[in-house]
Amino acid sequence: MTRGHTTGTGPAPEPAGPYGTARPGEAHGAPGVPPALPRQRTAGPAPAADPAAPAADPAAPAAPGKPGRDRYLDLLRSIALVRVVVYHLFGWAWMTVLFPSMGVMFALAGSLMARSLKRPAGSVIRGRLRRLLPPLWAFAAVVLAMMFAAGWDPVEEDGSRGLIGLFNYLVPIGAPPYPWELGSPSGLLDTTWAVQAAGPLWYLRAYLWFVIASPLLLWAFRRAPWPTLLAPLALTAVVGTGLVTIPGETGRAITDFAVYGGCWVLGFAHNDGMLQRIPRYMSVSCASLVMAFGLWWASNHLGPDGWDLNDIPLAQAAWSFGFVVILLQYSPSWRELPGRLARWDRLVTLSNNRAVTIYLWHNMLIMATVPLVDLLYRIPFMQSERGVEAISSTYTLWMFALIWPLIGLAVLATGWVEDLAAKRRPRLWPNGATRSPGRRTGSGAAARRG
Repeated sequence: MTRGHTTGTGPAPEPAGPYGTARPGEAHGAPGVPPALPRQRTAGPAPAADPAAPAADPAAPAAPGKPGRDRYLDLLRSIALVRVVVYHLFGWAWMTVLFPSMGVMFALAGSLMARSLKRPAGSVIRGRLRRLLPPLWAFAAVVLAMMFAAGWDPVEEDGSRGLIGLFNYLVPIGAPPYPWELGSPSGLLDTTWAVQAAGPLWYLRAYLWFVIASPLLLWAFRRAPWPTLLAPLALTAVVGTGLVTIPGETGRAITDFAVYGGCWVLGFAHNDGMLQRIPRYMSVSCASLVMAFGLWWASNHLGPDGWDLNDIPLAQAAWSFGFVVILLQYSPSWRELPGRLARWDRLVTLSNNRAVTIYLWHNMLIMATVPLVDLLYRIPFMQSERGVEAISSTYTLWMFALIWPLIGLAVLATGWVEDLAAKRRPRLWPNGATRSPGRRTGSGAAARRG
């Protein structure tokens, strides 16, 4: 995942990838526009995710013995998605500590994958690919069209490798190519917009490889649970600390797999009931120690953005692992959202049914808020010194206000592709609300499949 809209007045971009993403310039060309949006890892779940993202599987069957959807897990996925969007908008490093969205999204996806693998592995993997790829194709069609229209030629830039690399926009097995700079500094979008747009695709790549590896991982987990559960942390200590360096996109992909592999396998443990068989005081105590180690490691290896765990693989792996253990240990398996949470039921249902769409498009939409907010500077009574200062001081808040209706428009425009991918009837706004004679049903419908 990556950053948002900026202009090229800052340093040259870094290599793309979750732990080496491009860093756009530091300020927008218009007066008062906020600094560059944060590097995405990003998250970041979100997802997740999916980002919250492919992690969502609204049509998945319920847990054994529990009819209906698990609304607690749905709520976690929604929180992960919101956190991803907010993080990429404001760039607050502390949010990676407050809620490690991507670890949560991978854990939820791992749990769903383990549940699905009661069926033949080949059909499960094909089903996951069918759900993942059409939304990606819709996104890639728009982004690639914009890149080509702006004059990008992948063959001229990288020869035959650039042309072959376009395959990753169809099946994300590797890193897709994109130009580091495209367009004019005076254009509507920053010259690094292509880097920003392609940022979220790292998550789809990691998700795809986890899906492909899941039959083997689940087989290993059920025969040697503890070694399989802890092996990703050990691997992160090797490839995520510089002890062993693997260059290029291969190294980034392996690091992603190691950092979030423990969370994915924790999803297996949750599905199989392993966590519930461990005394709560023991699992929470051990998880807290792992999290404390993650913070200690981070404190001694701060990156360019300070406490942003996305720059510190081992800290991210340890913190996310312990955090997910506690969340899943306390998992209450709600059929419906309780108490005051019930007022968010329809939004939770909508975000779970459109998790891939939200994750894929949110970064592009964050960039789209910038030219919209810039229109405020053209209002006659806002062109005074005080008016310009008022807009500048609240610029990011205006972006925050605009991003949600833009996400809503993306859901309406492209979200139905997720339904086609899942072989369902296309729906414009699947928030679980249904009309029946004489009354309107909300939460009860939301508890069923999206």
